[in-house]
Amino acid sequence: MADVAKPTKVGVEQAHEVPIHRIRITLTSKNVTNLEKGERAGHRGRFEMRIHKRLIDLHSPVEVVKQITSVSIEPGVEVEVTINDL
Repeated sequence: MADVAKPTKVGVEQAHEVPIHRIRITLTSKNVTNLEKGERAGHRGRFEMRIHKRLIDLHSPVEVVKQITSVSIEPGVEVEVTINDL
């Protein structure tokens, strides 16, 4: 846990806990590309599916969690967000 020192009226600092959340974000994008080679009449097109997956682990306060989950993502990208209290 993160502790933040806050000054009091008498000048003595007191430590209090800031709530931290563990955020796991999984971004998945499927890109289907047509890889046709040659222009022969019976040539079959070849397709390739690429899945690019990124996993991001963050330890952040509530304000950052709200900012991250409010981001708009382009169509075709799947986002999975898991939030755990520490």
